[in-house]
Amino acid sequence: MKSFPMFLTLLGRRVVIAGGGEGAAQKMRLMLKTEAEIVVAAPGLDEEIAGEVAAGRVRHVLGPVSPATFAGAALVFIATGSAAADACLHALAKEAGALVNVVDRPALCDATTPSLVDRDPVVVAIGTEGTAPVLARRIKTEIEAMLDPRLGPFAALMGRLRGAAARHVAPARRRALWAWALDGPWHRFRAGAEREAAAALKAAIRAGGPGAEAGGRIDLVGAGPGARDLLTLRAVRRLQEADVIFYDRLVDPAVLELARRDAERVLSGKAAGAHSWPQARIDAAIVAEARKGRRVVRLKSGDPSVFGRAAEEMEAARAAGIPSEIIPGVTAASAAASALGRPLTERGRTDRLVMATGTSRPGDADPDWAAMLTPGTTLALYMAAGRAGEIAARLRAAGVPAGTEVEIAASVSTPRETLRRCDLASLGAEPVEAPAVLLLRHPKRGPRVAAPPDVEAARGPACARARRAAAEA
Repeated sequence: MKSFPMFLTLLGRRVVIAGGGEGAAQKMRLMLKTEAEIVVAAPGLDEEIAGEVAAGRVRHVLGPVSPATFAGAALVFIATGSAAADACLHALAKEAGALVNVVDRPALCDATTPSLVDRDPVVVAIGTEGTAPVLARRIKTEIEAMLDPRLGPFAALMGRLRGAAARHVAPARRRALWAWALDGPWHRFRAGAEREAAAALKAAIRAGGPGAEAGGRIDLVGAGPGARDLLTLRAVRRLQEADVIFYDRLVDPAVLELARRDAERVLSGKAAGAHSWPQARIDAAIVAEARKGRRVVRLKSGDPSVFGRAAEEMEAARAAGIPSEIIPGVTAASAAASALGRPLTERGRTDRLVMATGTSRPGDADPDWAAMLTPGTTLALYMAAGRAGEIAARLRAAGVPAGTEVEIAASVSTPRETLRRCDLASLGAEPVEAPAVLLLRHPKRGPRVAAPPDVEAARGPACARARRAAAEA
């Protein structure tokens, strides 16, 4: 890299801005975020700078500019808007030995100002060495979305307590203390319980550090249908905080790349027809890791609360007294609707969405799918790929019209994605590859939202029969 990123200490130090127009005002705004002594050298000032001078936050220097104007300055900004004036002032500042930034003149800059994400005292600086300012702004926007607005105040709280921690907590335990603070008190702080979070952190410091089990927690995180950019920001944060991640076979490896590099990864083995880890073993394993004070993520495809067996894992955490949380993910039905280019509900035609399983627990009766598929309903069937033909036969036997439209979305949002449309009569004629969700639509009468032309053309004879049957109904 041509430029080395570094943070300058400006507390009580002088920053000189040469120029009194909008360019100078922009640099003044930036410096007002710091605790520097700001001096503006210019014959005239725009209203914004004049207002800060009147308020006493900025000092105005009149008269001729010389090397003495810049002597001892920690940083100099030159922003006159005139190439000739900028060059002259640059020469004077360099004669004084100053570090100089000349606005919009990279060749005259010793230092450049990056795009900033400000969560004071936490600051993230993004620079591209002047090659791609638009890219720097795009990265800034993404980081702004990732960092909670309360992060700065919590970091300031941690800073105020560092002295107390140095007095009461042994050096070997301090790292564990601050890691625990970001697991427990931080989550309470960001939820609005600032006093409770501060009290918990202070109590841990007085006690010499958190207990062995204090940092343990279990998060059930939804990995979505496959594509990692469909994860929520909170899901990404939990992955980056995790000490150990238990994940299923359906989770795309790209999602795991979002986790900390040193996080332990454990394949828990669940996939359609291949449950190499019984649920009881998974429950015991995540609880055991959390009891060690570790931050555990149970990473599940889709949404953990939709046929993800979250109830058993949450109950195991509660029984062990371990804090836990469900982080929702994009569920397969929503992802399928996006891929198919059609909503799950359509005003005046399908005003009800029902999600059901196509594979029940051994010994349990199957859901009454036909009773669910009433007019005005979209029925989303999960874990139904291996039973598609059987489900179709039972629905038809219960009186569901053979022309009922069926959409099959498999491996949605991944490179293996396949989309098919057919009618109920032909469902099961071809194998349905898991993982897949089946969408059965039983609309009311009324105009429908057309599918995209390329998908419409690919429907084939079976779907033509479905359209004729629907038109005759």
